[in-house]
Amino acid sequence: MTTMMNACTDQEARNAILEIGRRMFARQYVAANDGNISVRTAPDRIWVTPTGVSKGYMTEDMLLCVDLEGRVLEGTAAPSSEMKMHLRVYRENPEVGGVVHAHPPAATSFAIARVPMDMALLTETVFNLGVVPVAPYATPGTQEVPESIAPFCRTHNAVLLANHGALTWGRSAMEAYYRMESLEGSAVILMNLGYLNRPGCLLKRREVEALLEAREKAGITAGGVPRCAEDCGQA
Repeated sequence: MTTMMNACTDQEARNAILEIGRRMFARQYVAANDGNISVRTAPDRIWVTPTGVSKGYMTEDMLLCVDLEGRVLEGTAAPSSEMKMHLRVYRENPEVGGVVHAHPPAATSFAIARVPMDMALLTETVFNLGVVPVAPYATPGTQEVPESIAPFCRTHNAVLLANHGALTWGRSAMEAYYRMESLEGSAVILMNLGYLNRPGCLLKRREVEALLEAREKAGITAGGVPRCAEDCGQA
């Protein structure tokens, strides 16, 4: 039986998504059209952000409602391909009422270096987050992403996505967002203390090729091919 914590109405869910989007944009947790937000209003009813829209400039009519299988119940926009990881959190943890995905710079630096935030250094981090692990690398938008985070959905409050960004969840959308704020604030402090004095982990050639293929399918034909792990002696 699904347990709903801090359930809200459809209108409250839409309002929360718009407010969180504005806050993430203002804090530079997202760039361009990055990031996504979701709110559950019933066991099989979830409001999500659309694809290809800046989170700082969303309007209510852009949002859409889906079920746990990703089928659109309301709205005309296309959902983000990253909706899959949101739905996986809801399926794995029935107490979750909101999920936030962003690319806050400091926390994403830990994700790129693949360094978990697991040291008891800051009282607020211990209280608000606990351990923040790093999920294995997964190609964005694919089924690999929800599979990579599934082991952490019941036992943690946040996860770093290797070479990608961060994902937080909570009993409500605002709790999920505040955990993102706490995660980034903690990452900044750890960086100031020198706990990330190491290079990032480069993607492997096959991982880069998958991204370039997706880029081409999206109609982006320029940009070149960045150096990968094999090119830089990390393989």
